Amino acid sequence: MPDSGFLALFIVGLLGGGHCAGMCGGIVGALSLQGPQGAASIPIHLAYNLGRIASYVVAGLCAGLLGQAIGGLGGFQTGLYLFASLMLVAMGLYLLGITQFLAPLERGGQSLWQRIQPLTKRFLPVRGPAQALPLGLLWGWLPCGLVYSALTTALAAGSAGKGALLMLAFGLGTLPNLLLAGLLLARFRRFAQARATRMVSGLLVLGYGIIGLVNYFRG
Repeated sequence: MPDSGFLALFIVGLLGGGHCAGMCGGIVGALSLQGPQGAASIPIHLAYNLGRIASYVVAGLCAGLLGQAIGGLGGFQTGLYLFASLMLVAMGLYLLGITQFLAPLERGGQSLWQRIQPLTKRFLPVRGPAQALPLGLLWGWLPCGLVYSALTTALAAGSAGKGALLMLAFGLGTLPNLLLAGLLLARFRRFAQARATRMVSGLLVLGYGIIGLVNYFRG
């Protein structure tokens, strides 16, 4: 995975963040409506997103470690890169509404989420950052096709450290969308779920996946 992958995953997170805002709309709404309002809510939203991104980093570390082990078997590293590019193409098509290929992956993650979700109730309602941070840590494991697509890039990274950093870049890309979704809840959710937003996001994610495929077949 080239170093440009960090910027690319940041962009994927930023432009695909409308999907994240739609997925996390319920919990973001709870943070906005049940806790302090206005500027007083900013530390809560920051703590929640810090926890969420930390979970992405842990997942990226594990994916990178797994990819390192698989790549060490010989001849598999380029295959992992091809798989990562195909997953981004699938994610782009998913955002465009052309295919539901990633929906089974999200359903597959439900078994883990069903074990984690009950733990979130002990931190609700959120009254401060001390509750928002662990809530974000747990909510970061919500089944999400966009996250899974990013994780395949971490899988192809070839090391645990690089996998973690790639998911950090992705998580930071999603941050503006989720913060806006929390602070401007109703208006931003309408924007995030608009067809035009999904079309632009889908085309850009699809484009990055196609670039990865072109690079693979050239090299």
